[in-house]
Amino acid sequence: MRPTSARVRPGLALALVVAAVLLAGCPAADPDGDFRPGAADVGDPYVPGAGNGGYDVEHYRLGVDYDPPSDRLSGRAVVTAVATQPLSRFNLDLHGLEVTAVGVDGDRARHRRDGDELVVTPARGLAQGSRFSVEIEYAGRPGTQVNSPLGSGGFLHTEDGAIALGQPYSAATWFPVNDHPSDKATYDIEVTVPDGLAALSNGVPGERSSAGGRTTWRWSERAPMASYLTTLVIGAYRVETGVHAGKPIVTAVPERLPATGPEAVSLARTGEIADFLAERFGPYPFDSYGGVAVSDPRVGYALETQSRPVYGPGFFRSGQPNFGVVVHELAHQWFGDSVAVTRWRDIWLNEGFATYAEWLWEEHQGGRPAQGTFELHYAMTDWSAPSLDPGPEHMFGSAVYQRGALTVHALRRAVGDQAFFAILRAWTAERRGGNGTTDDFVELAERVSGKQLDGLFDAWLYGTTKPAVPQPR
Repeated sequence: MRPTSARVRPGLALALVVAAVLLAGCPAADPDGDFRPGAADVGDPYVPGAGNGGYDVEHYRLGVDYDPPSDRLSGRAVVTAVATQPLSRFNLDLHGLEVTAVGVDGDRARHRRDGDELVVTPARGLAQGSRFSVEIEYAGRPGTQVNSPLGSGGFLHTEDGAIALGQPYSAATWFPVNDHPSDKATYDIEVTVPDGLAALSNGVPGERSSAGGRTTWRWSERAPMASYLTTLVIGAYRVETGVHAGKPIVTAVPERLPATGPEAVSLARTGEIADFLAERFGPYPFDSYGGVAVSDPRVGYALETQSRPVYGPGFFRSGQPNFGVVVHELAHQWFGDSVAVTRWRDIWLNEGFATYAEWLWEEHQGGRPAQGTFELHYAMTDWSAPSLDPGPEHMFGSAVYQRGALTVHALRRAVGDQAFFAILRAWTAERRGGNGTTDDFVELAERVSGKQLDGLFDAWLYGTTKPAVPQPR
């Protein structure tokens, strides 16, 4: 992310019959406890109510049909998951849309809505460790969610289509989901729209088909992806496809913008920039490359949507290309996407490294050295504002981005270039497709460098006074 700125009581006999049927069909209770509901909140104080407990999603298969003139979406989601406890019922996050049917493992399941929660009660309890499949049919007019302090996110209806994205959550506005980065999954996404419109999403493009005046676009993301990193961009776009480093690359710019405008020129260097970052961070972690520029002014940020970042119009307002924002969002493919945060308190692990990548690129292009950028920001930093656990209202503040980048450079000075880049490559390799915390990163940095570093990270991430700059090695 880079911002620009009344029930009927059944009779006793019926109740006994139903109870007997359910008990006969239930698997044996888990030895660690009876079947019980999964938590309706993952427990991250930065996003109260987001995410759910009791299961781990492995895969989402999504099929959505969207009609831009009416702003109506209909969808069918198949969610494959593993129960992490004995489950009597479980929740999925879903904002605004009406659910018409739910099934679990082919059997009809009871469901109800509780605000933005879809509460599903399967016909039989789910044993801990069992794999199960949930099918949900739903429809309606998708809505937005407030992604404070960035403003609106979620599903934004546009003049010619829609844009679905946002951080720290957004996916629940267009499909039922466990909407927290701690539960990553793979995806297959089919999007049907009127002929002539593009429907862009994450991952490798699949076969496109048309019938009855509508076209279905298919996308597949085989690397685990956090739900906020999903995107859907529908509209009149100029789509460029090709191959880079043996993998498909897909970029898109609104047709209303010139083919040689700053957006197109900036996105055209996606492959080159990804290669530059791969030399420093390790192999590119996904099976496709790309990017999408959008022109809707409500998107006041760029977002690292996995394999295909989305760039808001504010980054190109000057009329000049903006390669820095492309560097930032592509750096997130390693730091934030492939290796995601476990809890949002550690967001500096995403933004500090993506900001530092901008410093490296500027130096690579013959501009100010990274050391000079470090000195500039070191002199103007407010050390009372922490990078680590900044609080929900400051999770996209300068302390997370710039102080986070200062911490990265301080680590480089403390351990030397060889150990520093070895640390980065070890982090992205060992935790590829997973999650991590600050403690995890500090432990790895100490292991790779052979140095005690907890004091350095304490001072640079959340100390309240200006830390001493490590002497270069």
